Amino acid sequence: MAMYQIECAYTCHTGNIRANNEDNFWCFGESLPVNNEGTKGICSKIISGNRVPAMAVFDGMGGESCGEIAAFLASEEFGKFYNANKRMLRDMPEDFIDDVCEKMNQAVCRYGTEHHIWSMGSTMAMLLFTPESMFACNLGDSRIYFMDGGKLQQISTDHVFGGTAVGKAPLTQYLGLPEELQRLEPSVTEIEHKEGYRYLLCSDGVTDMLSDSEIEAILSQDMEIPEIVNDLLKNALQKGGRDNVTIVLCEVQKLDTVRRMKEWMKNLKDKK
Repeated sequence: MAMYQIECAYTCHTGNIRANNEDNFWCFGESLPVNNEGTKGICSKIISGNRVPAMAVFDGMGGESCGEIAAFLASEEFGKFYNANKRMLRDMPEDFIDDVCEKMNQAVCRYGTEHHIWSMGSTMAMLLFTPESMFACNLGDSRIYFMDGGKLQQISTDHVFGGTAVGKAPLTQYLGLPEELQRLEPSVTEIEHKEGYRYLLCSDGVTDMLSDSEIEAILSQDMEIPEIVNDLLKNALQKGGRDNVTIVLCEVQKLDTVRRMKEWMKNLKDKK
């Protein structure tokens, strides 16, 4: 498609039950520290597609503070690798995916080995935007959804025993998986750009509380992207909020469409 931009809104909330936040994210250079209480409200940004935007969600696992540490290490390593390898992402996205997953996995495994922790890990769901396509990649049960024409489609794979996240079966793929035990095999989907496509990254604090049909109804609303994220968060909390909630929602927009909108808004202000 023609030159495009990505409008993105995101939030991270501890939820109604948990005392700590084991979720983290990386979105346009922003993430959370190890010990955090989530974001302050809904964050939003717009970035040009020629900057190869990237974003990711992480849901940490493990006793005591291991979950927070695993998710933080993953987000930190993702940011470092992305900032140093944007050209690889633009020209060789598949290689970028393999390498960044390996780096994140090594970071979590290394910490666990050094501190004699054998039960820590993190899920991962990420979106990578090249000039022509979007690449969705995941490990674990943090999901990625694709929205087109009011129809919601899950484009991630639930890496759990039995192939479903129902009942919280153990994960078969995650960051922190020792290489000597099992090979890391992220699920990858590529979708060519089209104006209006929406993508949702979320931790299971959303999908455990809301059905796909409920998520579809919320994403179909004629509202601004940050308002939709706020509505998703509100509904997940109202349905129980039993886990940490992390949401990243983005929309593909043509630059010329955005430019016309800005001109229209400027003219509207000038008339007042």
